[in-house]
Amino acid sequence: MSFTRSILSFAAAASFALGAAPAMADTIPLTSANVGQSYTLNYNGFTGDGTIAGLTASTTFTLTGISGNQYTFDYSLTNTTSDPVNSRVSSFGFNTNPDITGASSTGAFSYTTLDSSYPNGIGAIDVCFKDAATGACSGGGSGGLTDGQTGTGTFTLSFSQPVSALTLSDFYVRYQSITGAGNVSSASGAGTQTSTGSSGGEVPEPGVVGLLGAAMIATAVLRRRRKPAEPALA
Repeated sequence: MSFTRSILSFAAAASFALGAAPAMADTIPLTSANVGQSYTLNYNGFTGDGTIAGLTASTTFTLTGISGNQYTFDYSLTNTTSDPVNSRVSSFGFNTNPDITGASSTGAFSYTTLDSSYPNGIGAIDVCFKDAATGACSGGGSGGLTDGQTGTGTFTLSFSQPVSALTLSDFYVRYQSITGAGNVSSASGAGTQTSTGSSGGEVPEPGVVGLLGAAMIATAVLRRRRKPAEPALA
């Protein structure tokens, strides 16, 4: 195989890897160095019968401060469900490490529940934030966010003692009042992290960065090999 063809094959493989790169890990590690940074997640929608096309949502969490035994966040949640499906997002939640001992919230989801259960096979979850004062993470009432709506607020996580490092994981939302999806009237959604950092910019996978770097080096080598030779002196 010629050197040029090798370079083209390598570039194609790098492009494929970039397009096929898996989503960022669904965990958010936090320390005091992350105050001011935002983390965005996109959610699907599913029941025990599988994923429901068009049933989606998005959240952005911003760590705003750490004080004593507490971590404080701003949140923004948007119901991005699209036609022909309609829905109402009634809660969101996640797990924490270490375990929290308390939580409070304001805004669109101003009710909290600890150590409850999420439907559709998810099971136990450390904390959820809801639109109504119900006893479970599934939410209820008639509040929440309908298609296209965005809700904002703050939430605070409390611990039994000061925590120098916190990890959030296993992100979920709850959909209710669903129409346009057959007999489905309620469902859950799992979040995939799509961006991180204060600018919200997407961070490429380290392996892809390495492939792209190698491709750039190989291209530079090819260009040098193609440089015309200096004419010989008489």
